[in-house]
Amino acid sequence: MQPTPTPLGSCVQSWMPGPVTAEDPLPAGPAAALSALLDLPGPVAEAGDPLPPLWQWIHFLHWPAQHELGTDGHPRHGHFLPPIPDRQRMIAGGRCEVTRPLRLGVPAERVTSLGPVTAKHGGTGELLFVTERREFRQHGHLCLVEEQDIVYRSGRGSARHTPVGADDSAVPDSGEPWRLPLRPDPTLLFRFSALTANAHRIHYDTPYAQGEEGYPGPVVHGPLLALLMLELVRRHAPARQVRSLSYRLRRPLFAGEHLLACGTPTDGGADLRIATRREERHATAEVTFA
Repeated sequence: MQPTPTPLGSCVQSWMPGPVTAEDPLPAGPAAALSALLDLPGPVAEAGDPLPPLWQWIHFLHWPAQHELGTDGHPRHGHFLPPIPDRQRMIAGGRCEVTRPLRLGVPAERVTSLGPVTAKHGGTGELLFVTERREFRQHGHLCLVEEQDIVYRSGRGSARHTPVGADDSAVPDSGEPWRLPLRPDPTLLFRFSALTANAHRIHYDTPYAQGEEGYPGPVVHGPLLALLMLELVRRHAPARQVRSLSYRLRRPLFAGEHLLACGTPTDGGADLRIATRREERHATAEVTFA
């Protein structure tokens, strides 16, 4: 006997969106902008240079018309947005396999398709886990394959169960050899939102984040945490090519908190994490080298 599907599972039983292809010339401007946001002395890459892992997130952007956004800033409709009522969206983690790095200034193609869709029951209610798979090619050659796990919840206000507020007291301690401290402020979060075409109001609208979503302040973007962990690899192992990586976003942190990206090299890669004084692992990542 088949198990009775959950309500969220029932909503998406016939939801099977097909693949979508997008193209991008990969101009050097976004990489220069992200380099400036990270206070680097200059662009990490220029035309013809390899793009660091995960920096593809600042390309292939989608800008919906303003009237297509919901009150939370997210698009109301989208090809890969599941048909569930009053969606709340959160990135849970992802993986990436790199055959060859993407190169700036070389036209690229991205094919996005739907991966596994699973309904689960968590401590805050029913959750829908959706995996998006993206294949990136240049000159017809497969360069990298990325999978991103996205969690959807139906209904509002569940974030009010956030148990603690932000701790802006000091930089956390760490004995790892690779360390990168950062204190994201609302300006940095606003700039990252603009650079990634992310209009979700929890990242820049303090009254909304507090009053509607129940957070103590603007939320630091999960993708920014992943990029900071990979920045450790770029800075401390610049000669090594990343072959694969996986990351998991575990606990939110907020504008004004001191965070520390820290990591330890292993025989074939590195173990990475994001820490604050109140949480040792807001995010974690594993990297293997070619």
